[in-house]
Amino acid sequence: MHPPDTATRIAERVAALAALFTHIARTRMAGVPLLNPQLAVQPVGWQAAEPGWADGVLLTPWFMSLVRLPLQGDLAVLRVGHRGARACGSTVFDFLGHHEPGFGAWESCALFSPMGDFASQSQAQAVAEDALRLARAVAEPAHPTPPASPTRRSLLLGRAAP
Repeated sequence: MHPPDTATRIAERVAALAALFTHIARTRMAGVPLLNPQLAVQPVGWQAAEPGWADGVLLTPWFMSLVRLPLQGDLAVLRVGHRGARACGSTVFDFLGHHEPGFGAWESCALFSPMGDFASQSQAQAVAEDALRLARAVAEPAHPTPPASPTRRSLLLGRAAP
């Protein structure tokens, strides 16, 4: 049997993450007042990131976070409760390590919590998509304008270049 390709592995891991948080919403978070009843657990915009990782947004009724998922077990993941700088696009974010029995480890960077200001799932999804677009953007390299060469006349007269 062949190992799954990256797209299949991402789909499997993201589906397991969504199932985990759907279960948490129905059990540990049931009845917690900060839950937004207009929202449901939804993974948004998942794709391959650096080798062995996938990233995307996890939207829940109580938070929205940028999440990094290892696609294999031998990757160095932040320890639970520990923070670390991680790049997404050309921006570096502060991520926090998590682990859940039966699922494994992941890292997250909070975007919104609580989620009470969102009126609908579609509004929260649109914000998640915008956040991902901005996070994944790669800054254009700066092209500094070279200083103007002074003319011989300006040098002799002690003036700046024209």
